[in-house]
Amino acid sequence: MSSILQNLLTALRDAAVFNPEVQVAPACILWPDRDRQWEAVIPVLQAELPELMILGDYVPEKRSGPAIWLRCVIAGRAEDVSLPKDRAPIVYLPGVSRQDLRAVESCQDHLKPLAELQYRGVIWSQINAKDWTILAWLKSDQGGLGLDVAQDNEAKSAMQLALYRLLDEEVSLLKGKRLDKDYFNTLLTGGDPIRDLLQWLDQGEAFQAGRPEHEWKAFVEVCRSQLAFNPQSEGVLAGSTKLANHEGPWHAVWERYCEAPKRYPHIPGQIRKCQPPVFDLFADDKVAGGWPQWNDDQEINLHRDLLALAKVPAHEARAKIKELEKQHSRRRSLVWTELGEAPLACALEHLSIIAETTKTSLAAGSVDDLAGGYQSWGWRVDDGVLRSLAHVDAPSDVEAVTTAVRAVYLPWMEDSARYIQKLLDGASYPGGTCLTAKPASFSPGDCVLFVDGLRFDLGKRLVDSIEARGFEIFEEPAWTALPSVTATGKAAVTPVRDKIRGEDGSPDFEPSVADTGQSLKGGYHLKKLLANAGWSILERSADGDGQGMAWCEFGDIDHEGHDRGWKLAKRIDALMVEITDRIMELLVAGWKRVRVVTDHGWLLLPGGLPKIDLPSALADNKWGRCASLKPGATSEDRLYPWYWNPHQYFALADGVSCFKKGEEYTHGGLSLQECLTLQLTVTRGESAQAAAFVEFTDVVWKGLRCTVAVVGNFSGLSLDVRSQAGNSLSSVVVGSKPLKDNGTASVVVENEEMEGREATVVLIDTNGSLVAQIGTVIGGDVI
Repeated sequence: MSSILQNLLTALRDAAVFNPEVQVAPACILWPDRDRQWEAVIPVLQAELPELMILGDYVPEKRSGPAIWLRCVIAGRAEDVSLPKDRAPIVYLPGVSRQDLRAVESCQDHLKPLAELQYRGVIWSQINAKDWTILAWLKSDQGGLGLDVAQDNEAKSAMQLALYRLLDEEVSLLKGKRLDKDYFNTLLTGGDPIRDLLQWLDQGEAFQAGRPEHEWKAFVEVCRSQLAFNPQSEGVLAGSTKLANHEGPWHAVWERYCEAPKRYPHIPGQIRKCQPPVFDLFADDKVAGGWPQWNDDQEINLHRDLLALAKVPAHEARAKIKELEKQHSRRRSLVWTELGEAPLACALEHLSIIAETTKTSLAAGSVDDLAGGYQSWGWRVDDGVLRSLAHVDAPSDVEAVTTAVRAVYLPWMEDSARYIQKLLDGASYPGGTCLTAKPASFSPGDCVLFVDGLRFDLGKRLVDSIEARGFEIFEEPAWTALPSVTATGKAAVTPVRDKIRGEDGSPDFEPSVADTGQSLKGGYHLKKLLANAGWSILERSADGDGQGMAWCEFGDIDHEGHDRGWKLAKRIDALMVEITDRIMELLVAGWKRVRVVTDHGWLLLPGGLPKIDLPSALADNKWGRCASLKPGATSEDRLYPWYWNPHQYFALADGVSCFKKGEEYTHGGLSLQECLTLQLTVTRGESAQAAAFVEFTDVVWKGLRCTVAVVGNFSGLSLDVRSQAGNSLSSVVVGSKPLKDNGTASVVVENEEMEGREATVVLIDTNGSLVAQIGTVIGGDVI
């Protein structure tokens, strides 16, 4: 294919073609252009035609000058410019016609030095000896391109304005197409009139101010022709009204806006300046949905209805939430949801799941029945609470979601907590004690990853994240140690728990080394026990070599919960990605299995858990949900044996109540949310195993470009360089690149300031999973 520019260059040069048997070579090619139609694109042509000169002011660096100077250049007598010797010089004559040159006697003085060149040279003209106009050259099938071009004045005007963009168009793509004013105006405005219209609606006067006058006029003409709308006379607000109504030809504009609304951040504000139609309660969202004011009203109504749930019993609240879901669910498909302007409608999706699921009580049957129901479906209620809270930021929205959550969630989890506490009153806790709990077994190649506060529903979310990257997971429910606090629970999931016991009179639930009585508080002695038992201790960023067995810790769930309260819900997805990335790093480093364990779950209730009193005089140490009693003290609260010392008892708060006021996030008590956790064993899946053997043979830096070579099963893998191997967001290169068939690829680091810093070269598969990695210094050597 060839462009219009390429055809024009060929046509100009072909004018000098001659028969050497009967002709001499022409001295030059004269290009008269009385109406200066071609003048705007001459600089473009000069870049392609070093032999092209211009009649005009003396500017030799632009190959422009008066007639006598042009004669000197053609004769090879000008020292300030030289032309290619193998090409006939081309002389562009703006404002000059062929007739001006032919009438030698009356020829203007400034043209006379060129007059005789019409005899020694040739004139680029039509077959009928007329000068080539743009229209004639595009339309003519004798020396031109033979295209279908409209001949009305508006088309001619638009064609001349759009000429510099028309040059790049492929001729073959224009064959059979009608080139009219709309075509030329669209071409002039960039070829995407809907995008331009949205930009104008978004930018207002700044859009016009940032464009040449001819482009603005072309934009106006396109809008008039295709949308029956005049931006010049009708203005932005009229256009915004038409966009919001999106009727007729404006429907395509609305659809385009909905595809990428964040590109046009000011459009919602422009529409809000307009007066919307009056919509009734049952207005079609396809019509009303174009108006943010309607969506705002719907959010206000939903806010009011959710707050009203505080005054109704749980069963009525559930029914009302399901009714509201039917009414508002359609708004989640509107553009305002993507722009974050329908947070309550988004939260309502998860509130409706809570409402539907909590219709069934967990408070029935045996402890095993209770646990089975929670593992099967009950955890989804807790998950729904977190997901609903994740959608809201404004205090008023938080209040509305909080009211709904408390109306249906609090009674449900209170019932299950009281029920399990009743079942276990005087009976054995299923998690046992250090004397009865079944020991875990480990094998070489195991890496135990401890995640503080990985509640059951978060464990399920982590499973989804890991499976999406092609890994295999084995899930095993596990009861945490009592009380469900880190001091007690963390030691209970270590491989050395048989070397740990609890001292009498320990008020902080912190166990000790069985042989020496040294407290595990601070972690030093726990790590020492692990090391003495042959376990490697991997610090936060260390991956190990996959040999033997290792213990590492990662994740800040519990810390974030205590710091943020209900706002932990907004961090869950990011935390799951971080933990997933860490698991990938460990498996890529060579560990056969990563066994994810945790110490406890937790309760989270926006607005605070119910408070229960425990006189300070009775307690040595009072936590949110548990308390150690002073010697001889008695309490009406249920007493339970400490996991590490069955002879020492402590008090747990009743139901889901808390010994402290205003606690939104806490743990330490006895409930399914706090005590039933999920342990995971992660291994490479089949897809990951297939690509497991990949070996780096070369990593070379040339400046900030990194080139690698690998051998093995590298099909489908891509190269990246990261500051944190498992974190895809830490990539420091312009973009990851797939490995070529020969096992090589190269990437470029984006920021020059990164040179000299340590990083990791990684290979990732199509799921984003790490397959291989090697340390490096950016711009330097492999570590």
